[in-house]
Amino acid sequence: MESTDLNWRLLAKRQWPLALSLTGIVIAEAGALSGLGWWQVPGVLVICAIAVLAPRRPFDAALALAFAIVCVALSLRFLGVAIEPHFFISGANVSMTGAAMATISVLVREDTRWRAVVGTALVMAAMATTEVLGWPIVAPVEYRDWAPDPTSYLFGATLLLILSVGSGLYFRARDNERASQLAASVAAAQNAERMALARELHDVVAHYVTAIVVHAQAGQLSRETAEQVLPTIEASGYEALTAMRRLVGTLRDGESSGPAASSSLVDDVRALATESGLPVRLSFDLQDAVPQELARSVLRLVQESLTNTQKHASAVSSVDVALTSSEGALRLSITDDGVASGVPVGGSGGYGLVGMRERVELLGGTFSAGRREPTGWTVRAELPLA
Repeated sequence: MESTDLNWRLLAKRQWPLALSLTGIVIAEAGALSGLGWWQVPGVLVICAIAVLAPRRPFDAALALAFAIVCVALSLRFLGVAIEPHFFISGANVSMTGAAMATISVLVREDTRWRAVVGTALVMAAMATTEVLGWPIVAPVEYRDWAPDPTSYLFGATLLLILSVGSGLYFRARDNERASQLAASVAAAQNAERMALARELHDVVAHYVTAIVVHAQAGQLSRETAEQVLPTIEASGYEALTAMRRLVGTLRDGESSGPAASSSLVDDVRALATESGLPVRLSFDLQDAVPQELARSVLRLVQESLTNTQKHASAVSSVDVALTSSEGALRLSITDDGVASGVPVGGSGGYGLVGMRERVELLGGTFSAGRREPTGWTVRAELPLA
């Protein structure tokens, strides 16, 4: 996931096992309810829903969960019934305990250390409150002939807390490791590109500049010599400019085999759409002239987006490519309606989106990419024309 603010689709993909487990537990617990005990079901469902939605805003979810747990306990105490079937001495049931554990795990994984400590403490305080509120209802019924052992229940609760915090720390460490690996991979790719540019500068551009300097020095000896070397200096200058343009094109387009921009950006985009073999629908509204260097980058974005659609999507019935300009900005939008195929065609290095984002940001623009509902993918970029 590139964003910590999960959209609903990614949230459902990540949280469906927890939602399914909590639903099964609630259904099983409902079989033990009778009379006024059914009043606990709405509150328990809210508690479980908060746990499932916790990855979107972990700390807020912990606060809401603690409040909901206390409200359920207070309402049942007011009605004079206990939470059934209670998991500990007199309070929370299995579904509430599972929701609390899941929320604590997400909080430790996603949030800062102090917010995780505060949120965990509040959830634990709410769970303890349910025990205190439930005791006067449960004790006269269940503990007339024997007394529960608080030490064993406390030991079990501690183990569950350790399991929740430990799970959160494990996933947090794994997330950090993945982020470090991605940063290292990107740094290695950038370093390789810098080395390639350095070799190009040394082998090509420096050669022509050196020739210009040598011939300019020779031309200072006499007027006749200057007239002889001026054409050579001019030719070397043109060669140096050509090499510099090729170098800039490599920097902007990533590979020298990328699409070359002609005088018509619209025709170039049409050519890319035709070459892709996809059902592309084009829309153009260019009110401003597009510099050739910027047009080359736009073509690279279109090419990479269409390539990603070919690699990662199946059952594509339409790909909409829109290119507009107004108020000094060029806006590009590529949207498809394909279904994620799972395994990319021909494999994938995983840096396509990273490269497009870096390309746009180097040009001072903004970039976004993500899934669209119900199916498909959208890429948007806005680039300054000046």
